Amino acid sequence: MSVMTDDKKIALLIDADNVSEKYLFGIIAEVSKFGTPTYKRIYGDWTKPQLAPWKASLLAYSITPIQQYGYTTGKNATDSAMIIDAMDILYTGNVDGFCLVSSDSDFTRLASRLRESGKFVLGMGEKKTPNPFKVACEVFRYLEVLDTKEKAEESPASAQQQPEVYQSGSEKLDTVVTGLPEVIAAIQQIVDATSNDEGWTYLSTVGNMLNKKYPDFDPRNYGYIKLRQLVLKSDFFLEKTFHSEAGVINYMIKNKTGETAAAAKHSRPVRRQTKTGGKK
Repeated sequence: MSVMTDDKKIALLIDADNVSEKYLFGIIAEVSKFGTPTYKRIYGDWTKPQLAPWKASLLAYSITPIQQYGYTTGKNATDSAMIIDAMDILYTGNVDGFCLVSSDSDFTRLASRLRESGKFVLGMGEKKTPNPFKVACEVFRYLEVLDTKEKAEESPASAQQQPEVYQSGSEKLDTVVTGLPEVIAAIQQIVDATSNDEGWTYLSTVGNMLNKKYPDFDPRNYGYIKLRQLVLKSDFFLEKTFHSEAGVINYMIKNKTGETAAAAKHSRPVRRQTKTGGKK
């Protein structure tokens, strides 16, 4: 799955009332894949003791805390402050997109409004995030699958080695994400719709169209780091690669059909095994 390759200016707005400080490392890393966070603001009532863990991290990542008192019991003043700031930033015209970090459905209309203005919207939240907010975003990421600072410090070498299977997050999300069989079927349909006369289509095209169909799609939801790994491990596709004039590796895939699929399935090992060690 591809992300923005040019240097987009992103406004990062975080709802501290609905997000844990432990995710901040992963949030910053994920936003950086799409562009540069030029605005970095976090909203909450900083007089509350439950927000104390945020304070050291805000200094480390140069994030501006916005104080918002809860004037009335049962009303979320933080949401209102964040929405007003987002609209102010929108009208300045100084950003190309927004990253809204919250597990609250109150930001659904905000995400829709920003997209109506032609802005890219990246949403982030925990698995409890209501579906309306997720689908209102152009791209949505589950915080549970993002790396934390603790993970990076425990195994710094793992990030460089790029292990084949990403072990964190998939079990936590199996009740909220789109089922893998449905995702595979969607990929097959995309390949059929976009392939050339020989049945091949670019993997990047598949990733872009898959994210339009499922804004919360992320290979890490299913235990993989890259879409390519998910596709190849499924045993439903063939792959070929070639280098561009700039030396960049491009990947293309096609659907396996008939005898080709049966032969390929018996000629390569499958990833999952039974408890006794036999192949499924």
